[in-house]
Amino acid sequence: MDKAEYRKQLRLFAKISFLEGMSFVVLLLIAMPLKYAMDLPQLVKYVGWAHGALFIAYGFQLLYIGFTYKWQFSKIGLYGICSLIPFAPFWVEKQMKKEITEV
Repeated sequence: MDKAEYRKQLRLFAKISFLEGMSFVVLLLIAMPLKYAMDLPQLVKYVGWAHGALFIAYGFQLLYIGFTYKWQFSKIGLYGICSLIPFAPFWVEKQMKKEITEV
């Protein structure tokens, strides 16, 4: 295993995790309330699109790292479930940063 490449992939996954988590928070706490309270559905459209793209990127990067670097299936599954829970991607980002320092 090339440690430099592994670190690079972990950093990328940490960034995607953070952005995916932020997009979810913005969608839930800003865009959705504005849609219903002030009749502004445009923000949901664009933030929702960005969140969807980041969600897909998260999944692909998780699978790429998980299978390329032979992570345990339970770890892949846990991080996959974290993509569905608000604020959990921030925990995944923290785990990736910890793993980067351990490699």
